Amino acid sequence: MKKIYIINGPNLNLLGKREPEVYGEESFEEYLKELQQAFKGEFEIEYYQSNVEGELINKLHKVGFLAFGIVLNAGGYTHTSVAIADAVLAIETDVVEVHISNVYARESYRQISLMAKHCKGVIAGFGLKSYELALLSFM
Repeated sequence: MKKIYIINGPNLNLLGKREPEVYGEESFEEYLKELQQAFKGEFEIEYYQSNVEGELINKLHKVGFLAFGIVLNAGGYTHTSVAIADAVLAIETDVVEVHISNVYARESYRQISLMAKHCKGVIAGFGLKSYELALLSFM
């Protein structure tokens, strides 16, 4: 079975609580169950979340030579972390960058991604459905 890792960065552990008008009212753990059911038979979906930059890099290094694909929402690190961008560049596994909100309709600093050029693609602005769209890109 093809294994896809969903890796979420800082503050995404607060989905369902943090700014529900922007990020929705569903926790990621609830949504993950729906994704796993929807893609049952296609992918084995593993989930990892950390608020710590180095832990995200370590996870990318660990799975980036084994996984079939990675869906990465680096949160605020998308716009600031050269180190995570370098980790995405260094691994062999294709990465799809995901954002729940439409970052291009928000503050100007959110419109810059340091890792997008190293990714298979970028999906933004479709709420949690952005993850489903990313998974579909691996089919």
